[in-house]
Amino acid sequence: MRKELITLLGAALIAGCGSSGGPEQPGAQVEDRTGSTVGGADVKPVTAGDPTGAALAAVKQGILAKRSVFFDYDSYVIKDEFKPLVEAHAKFLVANPKVRMLVQGNADERGSREYNLALGQKRAEALKKMLALLGAREDQLEAVSLGEEKPRCAEHAETCWSQNRRDDMLYTGEF
Repeated sequence: MRKELITLLGAALIAGCGSSGGPEQPGAQVEDRTGSTVGGADVKPVTAGDPTGAALAAVKQGILAKRSVFFDYDSYVIKDEFKPLVEAHAKFLVANPKVRMLVQGNADERGSREYNLALGQKRAEALKKMLALLGAREDQLEAVSLGEEKPRCAEHAETCWSQNRRDDMLYTGEF
C-alpha cells in the first residue's frame, strides 16, 4: 500500500510539472535606427569584396579609431561617456555585416587570476550585449577574457590600473 501511494504521488508530481504549451507572446518592438551619423561621426558601409582591408581602413579614422572602453574598479558596467563610441562601432557593424569583432575583456592585476578572468569575461559580455542591442548580429561578435594577462601599463598605481580595466575591440584581420 505504501509503495503504491509513493508511486502515485511521484506520478502526480511529474504530471504537475509539465507545461501547458500556451500561446507565445509576440516579440518586443524594435526601434528603427537608419540614420547615417552616430555621435557626429559619419558611418558608411564598406563595399569592397574583401571586407578585411577596406573595413580596417575605415575603422582607423574618426571615432572608430578609438577601440577601448574603460571600467571602474571591480565593475563591468559601461560608463555613459563610452556609449557614443559603442554606438558608432555598432552602426559600423550593422552597415558591414561581413565584418566580425572580437571583444577582449581585461582586468588589472588586483584579485586572483580566476577572479580577473571572470571579471574580464563579464566586461566583454557586457560590451557584446550592448553592441547586439544596438543592432550588431550575434554571429559578428565574440567575447573573450584575457584577465590580467595583457596589461597596458605595468606600474603598481591606480593611474596604471585604470588603463588595464578595459575592453578592447578588434575587427576582422586584427585577431
